[in-house]
Amino acid sequence: MASTFSPISDFFRGRHVLITGATGFMGKVLVEKLLHSCPNVACIYLLIRPKQGHDVKSRLEQLLNAPIFDWVRKNQPESLKKLVPIQGDVTQSELGISQLDQKTLIDNISIVFHSAATVKFDEALKLSVAMNLLGTQRLVHLCYKMTKLEALVHVSTAYCNCNRQDVEEHVYPIPADPEKIIQCVECLDENLLESITPQIIKGWPNTYTFTKALAEKMLFQQGDGLPIVIVRPSIVTASWREPILGWIDNLNGPTGLLAGAGKGVLRTLLCHKDLIADLVPVDICINLLISAAWYTAINRPTRLKIYHCTSGTTNPIYWKDIERLGHEFILETPFSDILWYPGGSFKSNRLINSLYVTAFQAVPAYAVDAIARITGRQQKLVKIHQRLQKAVSCLEFFTTHEWNFKNNNVQVLFSILDPNDQQTFYFDVSQLDWRSYIQSYIWGTRQFVLKDDPNTVPSAKKRLRRMYYLHRTSQLIMVALTVRYIMSDKRLRRFWYSALCFLIKFIGNITIAARTM
Repeated sequence: MASTFSPISDFFRGRHVLITGATGFMGKVLVEKLLHSCPNVACIYLLIRPKQGHDVKSRLEQLLNAPIFDWVRKNQPESLKKLVPIQGDVTQSELGISQLDQKTLIDNISIVFHSAATVKFDEALKLSVAMNLLGTQRLVHLCYKMTKLEALVHVSTAYCNCNRQDVEEHVYPIPADPEKIIQCVECLDENLLESITPQIIKGWPNTYTFTKALAEKMLFQQGDGLPIVIVRPSIVTASWREPILGWIDNLNGPTGLLAGAGKGVLRTLLCHKDLIADLVPVDICINLLISAAWYTAINRPTRLKIYHCTSGTTNPIYWKDIERLGHEFILETPFSDILWYPGGSFKSNRLINSLYVTAFQAVPAYAVDAIARITGRQQKLVKIHQRLQKAVSCLEFFTTHEWNFKNNNVQVLFSILDPNDQQTFYFDVSQLDWRSYIQSYIWGTRQFVLKDDPNTVPSAKKRLRRMYYLHRTSQLIMVALTVRYIMSDKRLRRFWYSALCFLIKFIGNITIAARTM
């Protein structure tokens, strides 16, 4: 019989783990993977803050209601008792953790996964600093007290160095000083701070990438002696294999684009099609996080290790592929209650894209809402349009630029894993088939984000056909009105007649020239 021994799984036997950001997208998958593939882990503490009237226990229950925990509930129900919620908040002093809970963590924790962060690109600098920078600093102070700490895994982003085109797996110097930024944010009035934010983050497109870069510099400066490892994912998307094919639980990044296009409300996007879209499935990221924790604890590297969890240099997918495959599979398994026939395309010219936004998104949204107001129905398209444009504008920097993320450390780490661990904790993105992945990604968006029941596909296809005929009819009407307008104006009629004659003559000359060659 084949050996089932797993060095990584065996390493976690009897150890205590702390996870920040466990209620987030990556955090949920990390919790599930540890329970699933490291069943002998002693305890997993989850730093959770009360939210919207829900205490930490009820929030843990909500987390476990996610479909990704179905397998664990069915096959390892006892392991769920290993999850212990710790009330805290990374924006508060001492992480908002009580003295009693701090002592528990200090005395027991071996591995820390730090994924708590605000991932909003347009977040106010004050909150972004509080969560992404100060939260990390406070965790470092706690880690220094942990008597059994073997690895602190910090989840950063590949785009913290987006001011460079070629990015290696090491910490780059940045002009901003973390301590001075903290002082600045704490002292200045919020309105004043907001007005000067563009000058403070100069060189970075948003507060998210800026504060992530600051957090890395702070770890490099203040984490001396701690077993720190940094993992930098690029654009984290739906799961590839685990825990469920195509699982996703938010509309961030490309997911929002696919949802908007599938619903028929996103008709255009400023994007350079021939650039690499550096997507990476969430399960690839989680497996790398766990593997990096194991390697750091076992080998205790003398230098801070960084791992680029990216796909661009190993197995690239381009934005034009996403456009083509997305359109194909959206039509194959359409979303329910689409508002218009899915269509549109990426535009590389900003002016042309703006014209398309106005003509095919803004004008129809206001027109439909005006009719809804007159007829007494709900007005929602303008709000959807505005929300969508805000999200799209945050992504423009990433759809119009390209980076070369080196991932030598990732490749070396995978090569030294035991063959069983290469299967269980796989993160070799070279084996990913993008066509089938995009298909499952769209299906996952349909099922898990938009909450469309799989049984609604036949009815969705019927609505898609109706919308197709309505779409074509509206196009014919627009053409007819345009022709009528042209024919009613003598100057326009003469212009188009001259243009048509020129085109016919031009084609004729090319044909004659081709025959004589």
